[in-house]
Amino acid sequence: MARETQFVGESGAFLDAVEKASRAAPLNRPVLVVGERGTGKELIAERLHRLSLRWDGPFITLNCAAMPETLIEAELFGHEAGAFTGATKARVGRFEEADGGTLFLDELGTLSTGAQERLLRAVEYGEITRIGSSRPQRVDVRIVAATNADLPKMADENKFRADLLDRLSFEVVTLPPLRVREGDIPVLMDYFGRRMAAELEWPSWPGFGRLASEALNRHDWPGNVRELRNVIERAVYQWNDHSRPVDHVVFDPFESPWKPREKQVKPEAAPAAPETAHSAPEQAETAANEPAFDRIDDMKAAVEAYEKRILEAALAKSRYNQRQTAKTLNLTYDQLRHSLKRHDLLGS
Repeated sequence: MARETQFVGESGAFLDAVEKASRAAPLNRPVLVVGERGTGKELIAERLHRLSLRWDGPFITLNCAAMPETLIEAELFGHEAGAFTGATKARVGRFEEADGGTLFLDELGTLSTGAQERLLRAVEYGEITRIGSSRPQRVDVRIVAATNADLPKMADENKFRADLLDRLSFEVVTLPPLRVREGDIPVLMDYFGRRMAAELEWPSWPGFGRLASEALNRHDWPGNVRELRNVIERAVYQWNDHSRPVDHVVFDPFESPWKPREKQVKPEAAPAAPETAHSAPEQAETAANEPAFDRIDDMKAAVEAYEKRILEAALAKSRYNQRQTAKTLNLTYDQLRHSLKRHDLLGS
């Protein structure tokens, strides 16, 4: 599916951030976009470019975190042939590619100290110098940068150049996390659900059932809109009854009763304590303070939770065909139905 480029949402916090970006777009000044992962920082950067006077120029992106520290400067500013081992021919950098347009620097907080110094000169004077060259050249580039880091705090701790931060933060657009975007979760659920149903060529969109809707609205969404989109699309494609509302969602695709176990490091045996004689009262007090390993209620709850996870995994594997699920678990159909009812899974 093509990358999502449309803004979807109705909450005041979200619309305020989009409006702030729209007002800053026509100005030929740097803009810093701040927000948690998955909040749409690159979409805001693209909006800043499209609504600017540079809309017909290049829009070049660079994820600073994806580049090794040894190569980030060459990637940004280019290099001459022979500038370093492996540089067999000259290469233009992202600044030259973005000349006349916009350069979007994602994950700005990961930029190395050396790259920060060179970036400062490029922002301040509009000049860059390829690695291995002594000849500066002028570039006409608008910089939009994004981060989920606390750059002012990093500057206070001398982990980020304060003078560079000053020059990049003419305007700061802070995107709200999904958990505070009141009313936007149902809107996004419906939007991404309809898109996925159309991609799968469903005859119509049945919407979400009560159980799925409640679970989706309760979730905290640490990955924000990107996480929600993945969860919704996964739920739709795994649902095999187009006539009923989608009523099962999987938040963690890695969750499974058969997930590989981590290697257990065997703790070193503690030296044996010398035996001492205890009186009967002392023995009773010691026993009272020891952990109780015979708590039947806790054990029953753990067994019930484990059984429910096995049922959920088997249902998903069988695409919610209950007869196939019963066969997979070596149960009769009636036994499976009884277990599903006991764990409140009949709606799945």
